[in-house]
Amino acid sequence: MDARFVGIADLAEAPSVAVVVDVMRAFTVAAWAFAQGAEKIVLAESLDEALALRARHPDWAALKDGPPAPGFDMVNSPGLLRSVDLGGRTVVQKTTAGTVGALAVKEAALVLCAGFVVAEATAQLLRTRKSDSVTFVVTGEDGQAEEDLACSQYIARRATGARTDPAEFLRRAAESRAAAELAAGVRQGVHPDDVALCLEVDRFPFAMVAALEDSLMVLRPHGRT
Repeated sequence: MDARFVGIADLAEAPSVAVVVDVMRAFTVAAWAFAQGAEKIVLAESLDEALALRARHPDWAALKDGPPAPGFDMVNSPGLLRSVDLGGRTVVQKTTAGTVGALAVKEAALVLCAGFVVAEATAQLLRTRKSDSVTFVVTGEDGQAEEDLACSQYIARRATGARTDPAEFLRRAAESRAAAELAAGVRQGVHPDDVALCLEVDRFPFAMVAALEDSLMVLRPHGRT
């Protein structure tokens, strides 16, 4: 498998297969939302769009980065989300990096969104689809986020079927700037367990596939039982 690792700004054209990685915290949060029963996640272009969708669909829930804000039900924290019952609901998500990355490749034939918590399921889906060329989108820090690159490289290695110890990849992620900022409380809307929850390998048995549905980019779990 030919694997490319690029930042959002480096995407000249839509790849055939894209894996969009945001470990801390968008796609860890998305996986937790599905684990808490969410039916689907709509990836919003902007905070205004997220609020408009939430207003149009009163039974939907909206979440964003940073501190709580009027119109939003939740913040982008796995530690805070794990106690929320989302059974059957649609979640609207807008974050600084992860959702932007997914929307940047919305024309791709296959778009997967991933973090360590769904790494093996993501790799397994790539193996099943026999993807010859995969573009991994490193969303954080203009493509320089060490936790996203480490996770991308781990999934790429597993997608080839190679037995790979995740320890070194997790060490790199744990020592990343994002992990340090979350642990130090530099960012708002953070739970003390967020870093640990983002570094749980294969916590969930499903992959997450994003596709256009009626002009909206919609993320759904693939293989959830």
